[in-house]
Amino acid sequence: MAQVSPGVAQPVNAPLLSPLDLTDRVLAMATTGVYRQSVFEALGPVATRRQIRDAIAQAKQFGLYTVSALRDPDLGTYYQVETANYASFQAASKVLVTGALGPGLPPTDLADQVIATHRALRAMLTTVAAITLGLGMLGGWCLLDGHTQMGRGLWLGAVVAGGLWSVQRWIARRALG
Repeated sequence: MAQVSPGVAQPVNAPLLSPLDLTDRVLAMATTGVYRQSVFEALGPVATRRQIRDAIAQAKQFGLYTVSALRDPDLGTYYQVETANYASFQAASKVLVTGALGPGLPPTDLADQVIATHRALRAMLTTVAAITLGLGMLGGWCLLDGHTQMGRGLWLGAVVAGGLWSVQRWIARRALG
């Protein structure tokens, strides 16, 4: 099969690309800089918009960043990636594709692992936010019902859970870029 350079559209009947291949193409396009709309146009024939958005999100784990000064109203966000980050992604994907991790380890899909980690972090943050909201509402109800000591205790729990949520959110933002 002929090698297609990143950013070049394939024929309409071309097979859909794997998440790892899509992420590789996004990162390859971003080594020289690319607008979001251009990514969608280039990869549109081989992937759905959802898959492309997921690939962009995954590429952010490997150093894809936005250049806000170059944002365009028509073309959207401008993406770039450092060549060293792109090289580390290629090395990691090569290990996964060739199975160089060892014979005893099952083959894993890096894209699935990153996406699963991202979803787990979102679920964790959503759970703590819901607990914070629930404790605050329950504490308010207790205060209105005349159980001031219990209401204050629940509000204290809401403040602690809210603090935990803010720390987790800060850590997640730093980790996910």
